[in-house]
Amino acid sequence: MKPNPLRYLSLSLFLPFFISTVSVAADIENGERIFSANCSACHAGGNNVIIPEKTLKKEALEANGMNSVSAITYQVTNGKNAMPAFGGRLDDSDIEDVANYVLSQSEKGWD
Repeated sequence: MKPNPLRYLSLSLFLPFFISTVSVAADIENGERIFSANCSACHAGGNNVIIPEKTLKKEALEANGMNSVSAITYQVTNGKNAMPAFGGRLDDSDIEDVANYVLSQSEKGWD
């Protein structure tokens, strides 16, 4: 029986998508754990106990130019105003997971 090249082609096209989907789910879960342990004291439910108008809600993130993984990652890493820097305390991958979690929750309305 001859190998079917179409089978290998379709597998090579769909396998990376499946793997990346699983990994994104794991990243969001890790982001939630890291957020709960390090951020929720000030940002529970997407709120902000220090500066109430600068929440993690979708509209506020958009208004403040913080509606991207790179913008959130930068701020979490370097801190700003009353928010401490977490670079050096958290791994870069954990910070990126938190950023993905925050964006995911903002899309869901933090419910």
